[in-house]
Amino acid sequence: MNEVSVLAPASVSNVVCGYDCLGFALAEPFDEMTVRKIEEPTVRIVHHDGFDLPLEPEKNVAGVALLSMIRAANLDFGFEVEMTKHIKPGSGIGSSAASACGAVVAANRILGERFSKLDLAAFAMEGEFLASGARHADNVAPCLFGGFTLVRSIEPLDIVSLEFPRLYATVIHPQIEIKTAEARAMLPKEVLLKDAVRQWGNLGAFVAALAKCDYELLGRSMTDLIVEPVRKALIPRFDELKAASISVGAIGGGISGSGPSVFMLSRSPEGASKIADAMQEVYAPTGIDFKVYSSEISTDGVTII
Repeated sequence: MNEVSVLAPASVSNVVCGYDCLGFALAEPFDEMTVRKIEEPTVRIVHHDGFDLPLEPEKNVAGVALLSMIRAANLDFGFEVEMTKHIKPGSGIGSSAASACGAVVAANRILGERFSKLDLAAFAMEGEFLASGARHADNVAPCLFGGFTLVRSIEPLDIVSLEFPRLYATVIHPQIEIKTAEARAMLPKEVLLKDAVRQWGNLGAFVAALAKCDYELLGRSMTDLIVEPVRKALIPRFDELKAASISVGAIGGGISGSGPSVFMLSRSPEGASKIADAMQEVYAPTGIDFKVYSSEISTDGVTII
């Protein structure tokens, strides 16, 4: 097999109480990618979108991930990556993770599934390091494994797939850009022990709530004492978005990744639709362009087509 096409899903990371360790995959939007074997042990990038991303492999998240794979496998050939991105870079819904994960999953199929999903996650994290300056996996994990994931450890890499009930996510993406590296730089370097203890309690309760299908506990657990209070200032009308969504039945939600996207969870497609209407009502008067997505939490990660 010399050519493989994939769909790489968007994802929500942090999920309010799980900074850098919780994430889930969305059914849409997703990136379309085709990877081909080429004779030279390098990477060529072709984009069919208007995002003006770098074509040099060392400056492109998919290119960096694939170069890492080429070195690890000691290959004497390389890959061409042709992609159409539908996940806007800087959107906070895992654009860089989708590019990196889609590329390595497709290349791995060409290699006869030589690498495990954990190996692929490690390669994709090289792309995340390029994008944000940190080797985090909270978008990479759900993009590869699907569903809800918990990154227990980075060194050594340990990713846990979580049980979860049927859930729907509504995401509003204000068309402003927040660079992940800049959003990470503004976070506090020290955290009060009492805040850390409450955050650990919320994270543990969130995981338990997923397993028990306890929607009330899920909502109570989605509280962030550390990251959201700092980053919400970057997102116009964040508090209003959250209040309006809760008022029409959202279980809970918050900032997706580093923003500017904001997500809310609900129990049904009807609930997700009501939340979408509430979000649009809040944002329409702002004059800021935005997109709203309603999606079931996807059990699939990157899909070969």
